[in-house]
Amino acid sequence: MRPDFSIAAHSAVSLERFGPNGRDPGVWWEAVGATLAELLKSIDRGAVRSIAVDGTSGTLLPVDSAGRPLAEPLMYNDKVAADAILAAVARAAPATSAALGATSGLAKALSFQRLPGVAAVLHQADWIAGQFSGRFDVSDENNALKTGYDVETRCWPDWIAATGMRMGLLPGVVRPGDVVGTIAARAAELFGLPRDVVVVAGTTDGCASFLATGAATVGDGVTALGSSLTIKILSDRPISAPRFGIYSHRLGDAYLAGGASNSGGKVLAQHFSLARIIELSAVIDPMTETGLDYYPLPATGERFPIADPALPPRLVPRPVDDADHLKAMLEGIAAIEALGYSRLAELGAPRLTSVRSVGGGAANPAWTAIRQRKLGVPFLPALSDEAAAGTARLALMGAGTAELL
Repeated sequence: MRPDFSIAAHSAVSLERFGPNGRDPGVWWEAVGATLAELLKSIDRGAVRSIAVDGTSGTLLPVDSAGRPLAEPLMYNDKVAADAILAAVARAAPATSAALGATSGLAKALSFQRLPGVAAVLHQADWIAGQFSGRFDVSDENNALKTGYDVETRCWPDWIAATGMRMGLLPGVVRPGDVVGTIAARAAELFGLPRDVVVVAGTTDGCASFLATGAATVGDGVTALGSSLTIKILSDRPISAPRFGIYSHRLGDAYLAGGASNSGGKVLAQHFSLARIIELSAVIDPMTETGLDYYPLPATGERFPIADPALPPRLVPRPVDDADHLKAMLEGIAAIEALGYSRLAELGAPRLTSVRSVGGGAANPAWTAIRQRKLGVPFLPALSDEAAAGTARLALMGAGTAELL
């Protein structure tokens, strides 16, 4: 029996290397191929057992019956401008649906279904996985969420048809980690892989990042400290509050609930260089308070845990000492993080029991100590902060060597 080895096809390379248009699916595939070819140089190709793919949630493209793209994809943050489409979704969708809004997957699917020759509307991860499996008719529960999929009943709900969506264009949906087929002959030959390699249903990049950390118990939280502040908690029940940008993906028999604030590293970068942040952080005493009540935002408007497009940044008074100014900003972002987990609890999520941190801000010891003091729960090390590591866990599930949670 050959050893188990699985591949998560998550490309972190710059797409510009492969073409001027990062929206071109051909460029996506070139990037995946280059990443995979580089990885395969360092492992035994004959030991590969399974492949899974993660992609950006809410990125969709229309394809013909052979899986060929028929138009430029609409990315996760693209908005559908057609008022009639948005109105149709608003009339039919439940108030708790993640399919509401101009950036929803369903709005994009409705705009694509009018194209001649369209056979399916797929998510980014679906299409890339299809290059390996030859199947362009299947998605996973996490990518399908913003297209209207009901993760509680595990089906496309009847109300979607009331929007005018042709249901036959939506892919079948399976659970992340389910086997969707074996590798196609062309893909096996291209990468020199065994013909019995299985292709496994993947997930979104956000869910993959959570899985990578090792968080697996209800109450486990993961905070991403990047340009923005994102928090997620593993819950035993779904939490939906679109007014706060909160919805729940399904992971096995649990749910992943969370939200994203506009605060985070971007606002810090408006005031300090990275080198200056490192320098000042070294002299901060994280166990004392500045007494300043900052709400650091890069511009007017907040999504979560306060939903107010007119909320102004609060960054005054400005201390004379730069270290105190930075400390007050770190305290403010930590307070937003604590409020975010409290908001989720108010809406029915479990009490936060631990936190794992990812992103550039997680490496700042002073900030970590401030956050620990405000959250009052154990901070556990993340096994990895790479989304590919989380997707590899799904691939291993398909190989029968791991569990999702």
